[in-house]
Amino acid sequence: MKVEIQLDAAPTEAAQRAAELAATGVHGLFTFEGPHDVFLPLALAAGAGVDVDLMTNVAIAIPRSPMHLAHTSWDLQALSRGRFRLGLGSQIKPHIENRYGATWSQPAARMREIVLATKAILTSWQDGTRLDFRGEFTRHTLMPPTFVPGPNPYGVPPVYLGALGPLMTQVAAEVADGLLVMPFHSHRHFRERTLPALGTTRPGFAIQPQAIVAMGASADEQAAADLGVRGLLAFYGSTPAYRPVLDIEGWGDLQPQLNALSKTGDVMAMIDLITPQMLETLAVRGTPSECAAEIERRFGDVAERVCVYFPGYRPRGELIAELVGALG
Repeated sequence: MKVEIQLDAAPTEAAQRAAELAATGVHGLFTFEGPHDVFLPLALAAGAGVDVDLMTNVAIAIPRSPMHLAHTSWDLQALSRGRFRLGLGSQIKPHIENRYGATWSQPAARMREIVLATKAILTSWQDGTRLDFRGEFTRHTLMPPTFVPGPNPYGVPPVYLGALGPLMTQVAAEVADGLLVMPFHSHRHFRERTLPALGTTRPGFAIQPQAIVAMGASADEQAAADLGVRGLLAFYGSTPAYRPVLDIEGWGDLQPQLNALSKTGDVMAMIDLITPQMLETLAVRGTPSECAAEIERRFGDVAERVCVYFPGYRPRGELIAELVGALG
């Protein structure tokens, strides 16, 4: 199984960090839309000649125009010499309205159109066909030659869609080139909710799970990793949209408790509610070889790639290399 890990760096150090991570043997790097732009670190890594696959995981799509997404994707595909994948996500209503200042409605329907429109624009550039996309939420019918970059020498980049709930998962199966499985999940949720919602997929459709990993080779390393992961689990668990993951494990009542604490800013109290059993169930934990075995158990029969998160800590390069080797 190929391993992709987060490019956890600001633009000022992205190229150097990307080179360090690539030296561990990982097959790809991804960014998420957090404290920095989601595209710029990938551009810097590609421009520095870092020779691994690159992906947004995810770029928040609803506040963006498909035209913006298409232009950035075209350029990153060329800059990386065909090693870019565009991973899109919808986010949740409070962030779309109050962080991005955009409009929230019908997220599954909107994401369906955004994926289709972005692919239509890229295809029109690649094939020279007339752009004529008319949807309920977006329309793209004007493409003067002045604004056409022409065919990409490396082809059209794939478009993946991140999903947790059944509707968005179904949209991914219908219109995207792959599914990015939301990292906040359990083995049961993935098997009993995600895969049934996905149904039978088209040939070439990729299922790319994401795993939150607490990895260490010593007691001190494991303690630091556990703390970082518990913090992320508490953050995700506080979100009402993610309650179904807790519900399936019998922990649904935890969600409003975490949500209430999140509004007071009591992060440590939130972390204290994440029990060792929750840590083992919602994340992957242990030495590199133990983590590799658990990742293989969870996803080995359905996925060729896995995205690995190390939230709140940076494992040594030797540990990452050992994980990659164990999964390879």
